[in-house]
Amino acid sequence: MNTVAADPAVAPAAPAHPNQFALLRQRRFAPFFWTQFAGAANDNLFKFAFTVMVTYQLQVGWMPPAMAGLVIGALFILPFLLFSATSGQLADKYDKRALIRLVKWLEVAIMVLAAWGFFAAQVPVLLACTFLMGLHSTLFGPVKFAYLPQHLGERELTGGNGMVEMGTFVAILLGNVAGGLIVAVPGVGPAWVGIACIAAALAGRLVAQFIPASPPTDPQLAINWNPVSETWRNLRLARGNRVVFRSLLGISWMWFFGAVFLSQFPSFAKEVLHGDEQVASLLLVVFSVGIGAGSLLCEVLSRRHVEIGLVPLGAIGMSVFSVDLYFASRGLPAVAPQALGAFLAQPAHWRVMADLALLSLFAGLYSVPMYALIQLRSQPTHRARIIAANNILNALFMIASSVIAGALLKAGFDIPQVFLLVGLANAVVATYIFLLVPEYLLRFVAWFLSRVVYRFRVRGDEHIPVEGAAVLACNHVSFVDAVLLMAASPRPIVFVMDHRIFRIPVLGALFRLARAIPIAPQKEDPAVYETAFERAAQVLREGDLLGIFPEGAITRDGQLQEFRGGVAKILERARADGVEPPVIPMALTHLWGSFFSRAEQGRAMVRPFRRGLFNRVGLNVGEPMPATQVQPAALRTRVAQLLQS
Repeated sequence: MNTVAADPAVAPAAPAHPNQFALLRQRRFAPFFWTQFAGAANDNLFKFAFTVMVTYQLQVGWMPPAMAGLVIGALFILPFLLFSATSGQLADKYDKRALIRLVKWLEVAIMVLAAWGFFAAQVPVLLACTFLMGLHSTLFGPVKFAYLPQHLGERELTGGNGMVEMGTFVAILLGNVAGGLIVAVPGVGPAWVGIACIAAALAGRLVAQFIPASPPTDPQLAINWNPVSETWRNLRLARGNRVVFRSLLGISWMWFFGAVFLSQFPSFAKEVLHGDEQVASLLLVVFSVGIGAGSLLCEVLSRRHVEIGLVPLGAIGMSVFSVDLYFASRGLPAVAPQALGAFLAQPAHWRVMADLALLSLFAGLYSVPMYALIQLRSQPTHRARIIAANNILNALFMIASSVIAGALLKAGFDIPQVFLLVGLANAVVATYIFLLVPEYLLRFVAWFLSRVVYRFRVRGDEHIPVEGAAVLACNHVSFVDAVLLMAASPRPIVFVMDHRIFRIPVLGALFRLARAIPIAPQKEDPAVYETAFERAAQVLREGDLLGIFPEGAITRDGQLQEFRGGVAKILERARADGVEPPVIPMALTHLWGSFFSRAEQGRAMVRPFRRGLFNRVGLNVGEPMPATQVQPAALRTRVAQLLQS
């Protein structure tokens, strides 16, 4: 079932705004954004300052400097494994505003303790605070991603997630930079770090005061405090929705991918690029900026819908530029450690930075639509627990990345070779996921056709329902009409199509992947005819979108043909099942004469560039027609009006 989960707690308001940055002026988003921004910055300010202190300023016999980063990272991740299941239940059961405020007070208390640890140079206290800050992030994670779909509409969800992703990586970057600079101040650095951490925590708690109410989605939920059994139950809950679960795995793979690069930046800068600490920091800056840019691009490239067609594009870019990073960094001459200026003076190093920037940009394109899809398709009553399951998987994949990268390095692989293997593995994993969930691949083809082959403009797409059954009825101009309708819809569409189109190479395979329903004339094949109507009725019973071309065939003269009676029969069967789906009239414009139309004396796909490149084509979507008022002639009249508008 591919309907969008309706949220019973809050009906998302979606006032018009020019772009995602306008959300920062709205109370439903801005206080939340700055709360999570302050929390992410504080996490990283604390962790990085602590790592620098035990690496360069303190002599801790039981924790060698080489192990400090690993120990601190492991302690921070451990709560995600232990408490994510519990935090997901709390976020579903209680008001998210109240939980956020409580978590922010917890952060203030932890930072007060950490300030004393920095002042007194108490490493055990700071290690305990690392674990507690991991707990703070564990509690906040499910709340963060379950909050967004309660307050943002479907058309805002991609932009909102892009803003959060961008903000998180900018906060991580600023936190690391601030932590490194402050702790290095002679004599007073650690004490100043403690003060800065308390100030950041208080700032987060202050802006959290303005977050609007977010009523619980499952207030009757009985909390299971056993983390083991609840973790297993959450994973089983996530598996209940195939698309959502595969998306969880896809996001976790992205964290595996990113963790390999982030963990190796210091060694990569020193051993391969022959740079100093400033060069390692530059790599982190480039990577963070790339992720942020890719996250923000998602709304621009998706027409403000949840466009999962960007996910394959992101996966392709991640692999291509990971592989090129191997070739760009292979064989760089060994020189004495270079400062930042000398490093930037080498042209070869700019290719390395370009690869890092682009692979991280494509990682942003890959992850944001997946997060938005999970939020949109998860049942609201279970959404936070699904996010908690994702956090558990993310932690496991990040631990696995450390183990596997370490094993490869011990086996004699150098760092560029590790990057190469991860890039190739990304291609394999992405292909596997897209074959398991062909919706990603289908949406990518639709996105490519509507954005690269054509300049596709949609008017009235707000009439396409984001939930519930509906029949989409459109004129039939070309062999790619269905693909363009896919690009215009925020949800998957199951099409009823002429059985002969399935014999066409590539297009036939594409429509089979899309679960399109073949139909033949009753006299030609009665079994296929009856099966088509039964499957169409099933689509509507399951609450999905059904796409039909009432003319029954592609036009041979560019004119709108008479509508056949199939639409009436579909609605009659739906009515017998207790379903009254609205019918959404649609009209494709300016497609006649294109390569995929029958403009060449009744033949299609004869002259590839007969109208040049980037043809302007359009889709006009009309207001829904009640099923009880739909007759073929009336529907044809409405589509004809849309053709003229």
